[in-house]
Amino acid sequence: MGMRFPYKSVAVALSLSLTATAQAAEPVGYPRAELQRDVDALQRRGVVGVQARVVTGRGAGWAVTSGVADVRTGRPVPAQGHYRIASNTKSFVAAVVLQLVGEGALGLDDPVERHLPGLIRGNGHDGAAITVRHLLQHTSGLPEYHAVLPGEGRAGFERHRFDHYEPGQLVALALSRPPDFAPGTDWRYSNTGYVVAGMVVEAVTGNSWRTEVERRIIRPLRLTDTRVPADDHRLPHPHARAYQQWEFGGELSDTTEFNPTVSDAAGAITSTTRDVSRFFRALLGGELLKPAQQAELVRTVPADDGLEHGLGLYRKPLSCGGFYYDHGGNTAGVISRGGVSPDGRRSIAMAFTGAHGDSRDDIAELAATSDRIVDRTFCDR
Repeated sequence: MGMRFPYKSVAVALSLSLTATAQAAEPVGYPRAELQRDVDALQRRGVVGVQARVVTGRGAGWAVTSGVADVRTGRPVPAQGHYRIASNTKSFVAAVVLQLVGEGALGLDDPVERHLPGLIRGNGHDGAAITVRHLLQHTSGLPEYHAVLPGEGRAGFERHRFDHYEPGQLVALALSRPPDFAPGTDWRYSNTGYVVAGMVVEAVTGNSWRTEVERRIIRPLRLTDTRVPADDHRLPHPHARAYQQWEFGGELSDTTEFNPTVSDAAGAITSTTRDVSRFFRALLGGELLKPAQQAELVRTVPADDGLEHGLGLYRKPLSCGGFYYDHGGNTAGVISRGGVSPDGRRSIAMAFTGAHGDSRDDIAELAATSDRIVDRTFCDR
């Protein structure tokens, strides 16, 4: 999810498949010592550094960390470290679009052509057949622009890491390929759809999607550690450095800094586990959307990744029954995972840097371990 440099073998495999700072009372069912134990186990399985934050139904919770923030100095992972949240950005953008729908500024079933005339044409593409809903639910059929970005592997990343991209350039890259399918007939994850959604926001409001996210979400929720960067390749302090393994068993390279315009509305935001938790709890708790749009948010369709996808969210079943919502995100050297209960009262947010392994099985076990941590947050035992 999110930015797709050619480190697919490790990061996408994972998507498929100051420590222990206390703050008020312990979450019911997941004592702090057990959370620390599980995060330590995740780190030992093949992650350089981990930070995790659990919030209970009463709003109390804490953060734990494991591993190191910098392999050269060995400094510990900061409990309130900034990181690139990657495709969690899509949930912010979807919330803005749904607010605009609630205000009557656009409709979910508006064709993209109405707001961005001429943008999606040629090579079998038709913006008149693609709706705003299709963009947000990955049912547009728009191909993945990341598949045709310049650069390959570590050398390609180093060569292009500071390149600037305009949204229109990213869309044009995608349109150089034919549609994946006719709009509304199938599901396939598409960062391109969210770049277009960001352009729709600008067309409707006259402001960039960045400005609208700041105005409608970041400031009202007081997400003081959340940034929507343009060309700034740096991360705010404190932060753990990001490390990418480009092939199984290979060395890790430092990927902390790169130009976030390559992700745009599909994955450019930086934040912290505290702010990410606050956002998702507000979103599912009904603080950001009117009831009609809240219902649209969580109306799901089945997807080829085995999950049910709403608008900027996926729904995943729990071992104890019921389900939780999340989006998650992968970018160069950072993976974010978490979840929020349907009522927005309980959440977990995790970020881990430097995921690595010698085989696909190693990465699958990392994914399974992180899934168990999320499941444990919502299933009292």
